[in-house]
Amino acid sequence: MKSVTFEDSLFEDCYFEDITSSNTFFKNCTFISTVFYNTDLFEYKFINSRVVNSTFLHNKEGCQLDFSDNNNAYMIYFVSFLGPLAVLPGNIVSALLMDKIGRLRMLGG
Repeated sequence: MKSVTFEDSLFEDCYFEDITSSNTFFKNCTFISTVFYNTDLFEYKFINSRVVNSTFLHNKEGCQLDFSDNNNAYMIYFVSFLGPLAVLPGNIVSALLMDKIGRLRMLGG
């Protein structure tokens, strides 16, 4: 669920499983006999909501990847591209040196 806001909703006898939510909130909602299994729906996402006889099992832990407005996919791929690009000058110099002085001397050095 991405960028969904539930307002004044009633969830009764529901089962949420394997939910990953980004920028999703529940405002003034009521949860009755609801099970949350393997979700990242934490307390701060329930704003003025009531949770009655509900169970949270195996919540997702750690930092979940969040594609919110400040963090788009382009920047993630761009930063991943910069790592190999930074190594490129060293690879070029190594290749030129290997041609000039030979593999055995290069390995010995």
